[in-house]
Amino acid sequence: MKITKISYLVALAITGVIVTHAAYATEGGGSIYPMGAESFLTGALPPPGFYPLVYLNHYNADKIKNNDGDDVAPPNFKVTANVIAPRLIWVTGNTLLGGQVAHALMLPLVDLDVRAGAASQSKSGIGDLNITPLALSYHHNGNLHSVVALDIFAPTGSYNKNDMANIGRNYWAIQPVYTASYIDPAGWNADFKMMYDFNFKNTDTNYKSGQEFHVDYALGYGFKQNWVAGVGGYMYKQTTNDEKNGVKVPNNKGQAFAIGPSIKYDNGKGMFLMAKWQKEMNVENRPEGHAFWIKALLPF
Repeated sequence: MKITKISYLVALAITGVIVTHAAYATEGGGSIYPMGAESFLTGALPPPGFYPLVYLNHYNADKIKNNDGDDVAPPNFKVTANVIAPRLIWVTGNTLLGGQVAHALMLPLVDLDVRAGAASQSKSGIGDLNITPLALSYHHNGNLHSVVALDIFAPTGSYNKNDMANIGRNYWAIQPVYTASYIDPAGWNADFKMMYDFNFKNTDTNYKSGQEFHVDYALGYGFKQNWVAGVGGYMYKQTTNDEKNGVKVPNNKGQAFAIGPSIKYDNGKGMFLMAKWQKEMNVENRPEGHAFWIKALLPF
């Protein structure tokens, strides 16, 4: 089987902090956003200052689900990705519309391996740049916090339409964001990050991926001082059809749900560390696999 034939089925892209996988829904079955990247504290920005975040991700998938949820992966199909994604957040001392103004940048470093049949390909490099030109943070009370933001994804990652493995999507995307966190160190904690993706056209393939709605979530309980344990994952649903050469592509909308254990340690002085594992299920027109995440904030 030639690589060019395999690439249509299992073309991959990396952006944000995770491999955005291969299949049918959207171009190559991937997404501009790394599903499930966020967990606890996603809606609570810290006081004014510069904050370096880092995301670590390991992802594996060996199945591709079709529109009926059946596995249609080619023999020996496997995707493995390892990602380090530093993110710099600047929380300013300014306010707008009653919210505290913040900005952010994130650029992932990716090591990607794709295998299908007798063919394989590996790539390493930078992924697609994630720019947050504006975020507004609200602290409603001591427990409830929220953020409204706009993210822009720029096609900075390497891409070749004939390759099996791509670490860039090769198109721009705009993503409105609303996220909220309820925090109780000695009780229940709940977080969600709700997003909607408007994808632009890939000019190399004349393919425009459909719009996507997705939510990262976490639910946990403060079982010990500075510790929270619970579950987390994501929900994903493609809302509009893809278009190829201006014609709608039928029966290819993706969907997925992921869940797994999650834990957070917060030293109470601005530093926190989170880890989680999530398993994908109820998947259509996308790959199905599992991911391990670490997220850390080290203030200075």
